[in-house]
Amino acid sequence: MPRGNPANLALGPGTLYIAVLGTPEPADLTTPWASVSANWIQLGYTDEGSTFNYSVDSENVEVAEELDPVAVALTSRELSLSFSLAEMTAANLKRALNGGTITSGTGIVTFEPPDLGEEVRTMLGWESEDHTERWVYRKALQVGNMEVSRAKGAAKATIRCEFKLERPAAAKAFKAIMATARAA
Repeated sequence: MPRGNPANLALGPGTLYIAVLGTPEPADLTTPWASVSANWIQLGYTDEGSTFNYSVDSENVEVAEELDPVAVALTSRELSLSFSLAEMTAANLKRALNGGTITSGTGIVTFEPPDLGEEVRTMLGWESEDHTERWVYRKALQVGNMEVSRAKGAAKATIRCEFKLERPAAAKAFKAIMATARAA
């Protein structure tokens, strides 16, 4: 008797996308993101891929007559997507700092961050290399310590990001699209 299905193993990195809030979402695994909307832009190389985190907090409901909790109440949920952008660009600084201003000059580009309170939320997307999974994160804000690491030799500078997800007004926080084989 088989213990599992090797076809359901998810391997390798994928491609990250970013878009403005309200951008149309992919509905399948085949339509290119840019065909869904030109607003979906690839984020480029990352240092070690990306990590989606989903955690809930809970409290036990206890009564004096029982040793074990009679129920468990969920009290909060936190969802985030973290990665380190490996391409040092003004556009990636703007993404990691939730907005700002990019100005082009003669042979230079300058970036200035947004003022507090002027941050811009965004949508994020991810697609597996084998095109069997797509994830759409509908409303995100970069809240982690934006960190630019520098080191000697072949170590590249990266822009560390942690986007927390918020629930949008008329939808769930995220959507996963998977190949039919992964339904079970």
